[in-house]
Amino acid sequence: MTSVYGRLFQVSTFGESHGPAVGVVVDGCPAGVRVEVAQIQADLDRRRPGQSRLVTQRQEGDTVEILSGVFEGATTGTPVAMLVRNADQRPGAYDHLKDVFRPSHADFSYLAKYGRRDHRGGGRSSARETVGRVAGAALARRWLSDVYGVEVLAWVQRVHDIDGHVDHDTVTIEEVEASPTRCPDTDAAQRIVEAIEAARRSGDSLGGVVGFVARGVPAGWGEPVFDRLEADLGKGVLSLPACKGFEIGSGFAGTRLTGLEHNDPFIAEDGQPRLVTNNSGGVQGGISVGAPIYGRAAFKPTATIASEQSTVTVEGDDTVLAAKGRHDPCVLPRAVPMVEAMILLTLADHALRQQAYT
Repeated sequence: MTSVYGRLFQVSTFGESHGPAVGVVVDGCPAGVRVEVAQIQADLDRRRPGQSRLVTQRQEGDTVEILSGVFEGATTGTPVAMLVRNADQRPGAYDHLKDVFRPSHADFSYLAKYGRRDHRGGGRSSARETVGRVAGAALARRWLSDVYGVEVLAWVQRVHDIDGHVDHDTVTIEEVEASPTRCPDTDAAQRIVEAIEAARRSGDSLGGVVGFVARGVPAGWGEPVFDRLEADLGKGVLSLPACKGFEIGSGFAGTRLTGLEHNDPFIAEDGQPRLVTNNSGGVQGGISVGAPIYGRAAFKPTATIASEQSTVTVEGDDTVLAAKGRHDPCVLPRAVPMVEAMILLTLADHALRQQAYT
């Protein structure tokens, strides 16, 4: 099924950008996981639109409603259903897109696949769909933290050509959230603010890179050979709207090293092997090795922009489009909790699969 992710810890998202609601059903979440609505809401608040002048000004409170699977503050082991109602839906604002294809958006591809499409903000192709992922991942975050001590954190590493200097071993959530850019490098963050505002004023958009780290992941998670941990992490993150690239560890930069330079030596520490370096990004042979899992995800510039672009109508006639409506001039600040969500959901799934073995 196209809207289901995971084998054992499984989420199924539903809803459209300008329909009545969006949400998720989480199946396979262990019983007894502590559920605090405030914690789920905090993750959703980091994803929601309208949180700063750098993102789309659609005003959504994204207030979560838990419909099932939770009793007396904990999961029961049955499916957890969560709903977020769309409060600021304006489907009429997209009527001008009904008969044209937005360049680099999902308009044409959805029509080619299904023979019809939802032009209201992109329907299921909109980042609005990720509300369900983030809500479901909040349960995974609590369970992974309580049982294994796992912490997952993401941040904006780069916007356009502005790079932040961030140490994945030491970066904290407080540093990430200190700026609406979610770039922990304060100097880079200020330049990013200026760049995003300039792009908005000119009717353009910017892309960039989100970095992430998962700390405390035990050795042994991952499934040879087709469900390697980095392969599933890549699938999860690449399923996010606008994500066009994924790296783990040294990534493409590792191709510039020799084997001697790139290999991660082991030393013994308290009778256990420990990596001296971590070019492999905490995964070797598709299985976690107990070191931090870190990497990067690339997001393209937002497709819907206010500048004029050449396109065609659904009848095949040439036309020019200058899109209207409320759109992110840069998806990166709001992509941070989305990347965290897919890392959390993937790790929770592999944690349960490892439990099945042991």
